[in-house]
Amino acid sequence: MPTISEKILSRAAGKQAAADDFVIASIDYAMAHDGTGVLAVKAFKEMSAKKVWDPGRIIIPFDHYTPAHTDTGAKLHQGIRQWVQEQEITNFFDIGEGICHQVLPENGFAMPGKLIIGADSHSCTYGAFGAFATGVGATDMAEVFVSGKLWLRVPQTIKITVDGKLPKGVSAKDLTLNIIKNIGTDGANYKAIEYYGETIQNLSIAQRMTLCNMSIEMGAKTGIVPADEKTFDYLKGKAKEKYEPVYSDDNATYCEDLYYDVSYLEPQIAKPHEVDNVFNISEVAGTPLDQVFIGSCTNGRYEDLQAAANILNKKHVKVRTIVLPASRSILLKAANSGIITTLLKAGAVIVPPGCGPCLGAHQGVICEGETCLSTSNRNFKGRMGAGGLIYLSSPETAAASALRGEIADPREVLI
Repeated sequence: MPTISEKILSRAAGKQAAADDFVIASIDYAMAHDGTGVLAVKAFKEMSAKKVWDPGRIIIPFDHYTPAHTDTGAKLHQGIRQWVQEQEITNFFDIGEGICHQVLPENGFAMPGKLIIGADSHSCTYGAFGAFATGVGATDMAEVFVSGKLWLRVPQTIKITVDGKLPKGVSAKDLTLNIIKNIGTDGANYKAIEYYGETIQNLSIAQRMTLCNMSIEMGAKTGIVPADEKTFDYLKGKAKEKYEPVYSDDNATYCEDLYYDVSYLEPQIAKPHEVDNVFNISEVAGTPLDQVFIGSCTNGRYEDLQAAANILNKKHVKVRTIVLPASRSILLKAANSGIITTLLKAGAVIVPPGCGPCLGAHQGVICEGETCLSTSNRNFKGRMGAGGLIYLSSPETAAASALRGEIADPREVLI
């Protein structure tokens, strides 16, 4: 019997489809940011296309190179802005509005049962709302711009059940890293992942977004948390249109069925240069740091900033610490609540919403010989600059480590 992915793709294809079938699916929403949008627009023009299939279903956020840090970047932005105007695309989010994977949910584009395609690998974030969401290349996105359709192979599905209460100082990021450690960076290649269990049910929407965001780091095509009351509450007043939640049948066919108990999980650290190179914090504590980065589409939400501020309150960092809210609305909320003041007094640097440090564009690049502890999703060699070492952690661990100037256990600070 069908899984969530099979049901969504069957609906989008207009016919019954099962795992490993190829379908031509109608897309509900398509997103390309300034980093990939320029390539998609170029391919769109090379197809001699005149008009997009539906300007109301295309979303263009500027987030990767914002504000423009070179004249090349400014020219890139200029070209996309002109195309957006020509195509009468209304869902355009210029510099400072936030990271695409935060902007889409905040503006009600991520909805249960929808098929959402993004020209960015972490588009699987929207699976936190019960959607089938995945990333594609710029040429594929150009085809979506033209036709509103895309061929896809229906993925097999891995079922992951997680039970137990997350211990103090341990968060959704630690859970995610632990799962990636066990599955591996290619253990879920072209699979969908469905997340179940009491732990998942107890996660906030922000934490579910962290979990689904990093499903791609296991090779997954998408990661999905079935919609529930938390999902519906979040979407009240936000959802762009009516939606219909989709759930797997009780006897749905899964290619794997995995189980985790997080009751005794330690904070997790991914060491360079692979996301599945994960260790308990007790094995890496004391590693000297040059920089701490708290933010990104993985951990730049209000809850993440709040967790960091709780640890840094009335203390001062010993290493340069960059904090990047994922969107303008998060920055405003954090400013109004006093979180930004707390972080600034602690010595952190607040940078505008965007992706700069995460991909090594600007506002936090590291060099050869430097070590950064990041709350982002990737620690590949050269990711945050031409050289340097990147360790991945939760916001709690990052904040505790900023206080010590070395990788530190947040449970020791929270006592």
